[in-house]
Amino acid sequence: MAEVSPRVGLFVTCLVDLMRPSVGFAAVKLLEQAGCSVDVPRAQTCCGQPAYNSGDRADTKAIAEQVIAAFEGFDYVVAPSGSCAAMIKKHYPELFADDPPLRAKAEDLSARTFELVSFLTDVLKVEAVESSFSGAVTYHDSCSGLRELGVEAQPRKLLNNLPGVEIREMEESNVCCGFGGTFCVKYPDISNKMVSNKAGFIAASGAGTLLVGDLGCLMNMAGKLQRQGAGVRVRHVAEVLADMADEPAIGEAADEGSVQKGRVA
Repeated sequence: MAEVSPRVGLFVTCLVDLMRPSVGFAAVKLLEQAGCSVDVPRAQTCCGQPAYNSGDRADTKAIAEQVIAAFEGFDYVVAPSGSCAAMIKKHYPELFADDPPLRAKAEDLSARTFELVSFLTDVLKVEAVESSFSGAVTYHDSCSGLRELGVEAQPRKLLNNLPGVEIREMEESNVCCGFGGTFCVKYPDISNKMVSNKAGFIAASGAGTLLVGDLGCLMNMAGKLQRQGAGVRVRHVAEVLADMADEPAIGEAADEGSVQKGRVA
């Protein structure tokens, strides 16, 4: 009997779909290379994290219900973002503590939801991928991925198995870049100080490319580095692993189209 491919629903995330679709396409490529059947549900929306972090539980619940319904029936739900994956995995069940039927659905979705690189290494047991990327890189550990999901060794494992890649760890790689969703809007001066510190550590590493697993962090640090004229490329780790790091970066010309338009269930 032929082995059945795991059916994966890709949670694209708002920022990826609107700002950097190549990350979504890289995720699809990596998942399919690992033997998965991948769909992108058209009905998916924001995970609800901005509303949740702002204390708006009513709207967060409404958004969560829609996401739960959109991803029913998949073996796994995978997001190229630690923050969005953590929102679904860690916080959805808490939202419905007083609603047993919905809590059960949220817990079921939680058990099936993973951050992309963690899913590849921890669930599918991927040891290595093929990529022609070469050069020195430094990796920023995004807060939610690291602290809520334990994503730290997984991306480094796959990067270390790329022959042309040298990882140069920056100082305080696990310290927040200052994005923090709405934090950077509410406290811009503090946020700017944090990302300025981070930019200094990135430059001091001597790496020509900064890799990140969350697009919010990527945009924040890419913007600061660009304004400083640092000459450091900034890419999502999935783009390097999928051999798509030469796609136009944020701020560069691109007309890739939406991930949801390109790959819709």
